[in-house]
Amino acid sequence: MLPMNTPQRYRPHAGRTVVAIQLRLDMPGFAYQKWGHDQQCQQGDWLVDNEGEVYTVNADSFAKTYRAVSKGLYAKVQCVWARQAEQAGAVPTKEGHTAYQAGDWLVSNHQDGSDAYAISAVKFPTLYELDV
Repeated sequence: MLPMNTPQRYRPHAGRTVVAIQLRLDMPGFAYQKWGHDQQCQQGDWLVDNEGEVYTVNADSFAKTYRAVSKGLYAKVQCVWARQAEQAGAVPTKEGHTAYQAGDWLVSNHQDGSDAYAISAVKFPTLYELDV
């Protein structure tokens, strides 16, 4: 059995989609508040509505992890590496930082821990399942 702090591989639940649009505008980007910190969106990033939670996703990260289902609807198709946080903190993301509490999930799109973010303990099991 792996220690609690060892990340394990999780896959997205099948059939879950988000509404997303790529910000293909001539703009320098914009800043906004989310997850307890300032976030920064860049030209070409994606504006995502995930069941009412709205945020941006880095263009490269979105391209590697999501696939179009239909016009404006996308499904996350890439597995992630995740572990539960033992104490509160903040994780650096491509957009800024995300604050988390003990018990929340620290998630990475890559096994080496890069392209990281945090998801609440309540929300994580609605998005992912252990990849066995």
